[in-house]
Amino acid sequence: MSLHNTNITSKNYKKLSIQVSLSGFSYCCFDTLNNVITSFKEIKFDTSNKTAKIEDLFSDAFKNNPELKGNYDDVMVIHTNNLSTFVPTALFDENYLGSYLQYTTKVFETDFFTFDRIPNYEMNSVYIPYVNINNFLIDNVGSFNYRHANTILVEKLLDNSRNDDEKKMVINFNPGNFEIIVVQNQKLLLFNSFEYQTPEDFIYYILFTAEQLSMNPESFRLEFLGTISENDPFYQIAYKYVRHISFLDVSKLQEKNSFSTAQNQKHYILFQS
Repeated sequence: MSLHNTNITSKNYKKLSIQVSLSGFSYCCFDTLNNVITSFKEIKFDTSNKTAKIEDLFSDAFKNNPELKGNYDDVMVIHTNNLSTFVPTALFDENYLGSYLQYTTKVFETDFFTFDRIPNYEMNSVYIPYVNINNFLIDNVGSFNYRHANTILVEKLLDNSRNDDEKKMVINFNPGNFEIIVVQNQKLLLFNSFEYQTPEDFIYYILFTAEQLSMNPESFRLEFLGTISENDPFYQIAYKYVRHISFLDVSKLQEKNSFSTAQNQKHYILFQS
């Protein structure tokens, strides 16, 4: 779904990006003429009421944030869940989308599957979007484009790995789950999503992945994105077992906004959309 405006006199050079999940959403507004982020907000739902419908939670948030119903030339919706995978173009058939996901997640015949093309890297991102959230947004923001969060994440990390011949592991850390992405000079060597409860769970998945890809913890680079900080026990256990760890450099992204380094690392996907 796309919003097309060919009358340049009616353009207002504003774009809205909304990153959605079942626990809340965040959004930012872009000045597309100057290529900067002008505003940003994160909204967390009260998930203690198990009977509350996701559409009602979104509806209440939209009532309290009129900026979401402003006039925009373009609206991008980003779906955030672990119901995604990547398929090389050579092996891809859009008639069998569900089959690509059945090995990594439980799928049902009633699920709606879709995909994002990533032509620069000859692959596709296959995923299950939130259909009910899409339906709500159609009624409230009009036409929009949508992609999966992991599509944007992997594409940006591959872009940034150009001319870097060393294998690098990047972890996008979030409450309850994280993604491991391993890249090498614009090649995706591995992508996987993991759920965790303890720091020991966390470091096990890191070291197991490194072993499978012949990456020596004494030499490979591990970089973090997301909600993790240096004082976090998950960061501390990684620091104990992996020699070269740091946070992903977001300095170029910060040139386009006035938010902190931590905010740019946490909302890396949204701010890149």
